[in-house]
Amino acid sequence: MTDTQSEAYPDILAAAEGWRGAGRNVALATVVETWGSAPRPVGSHLLVDEGGNFEGSVSGGCVEGAVVGEALDVIATGKPRMLEFGVADETAWRVGLSCGGKIRVYVEKVE
Repeated sequence: MTDTQSEAYPDILAAAEGWRGAGRNVALATVVETWGSAPRPVGSHLLVDEGGNFEGSVSGGCVEGAVVGEALDVIATGKPRMLEFGVADETAWRVGLSCGGKIRVYVEKVE
């Protein structure tokens, strides 16, 4: 899979339905809030399966890698998480959100 929407699933929610129908365990990450400069708007989605395959985007760069890692934990535990990334966060440079903004991402398992 790639980090962009594929021809087969032009809509991330349709992709989630398709992946679940194929027996894949998946989590959906959604941008729920942004402040200042943010790479993706509220409502942007990233779909992740238990193998680490993903489709869509919530930010770009290393933030997406961090969200994929958290999504794998959500798939394993079934417990949703609220994530926040921004320059005030001491991990901001490590996860690549140095644009001056903040984003909040909600990650939930899709049943």
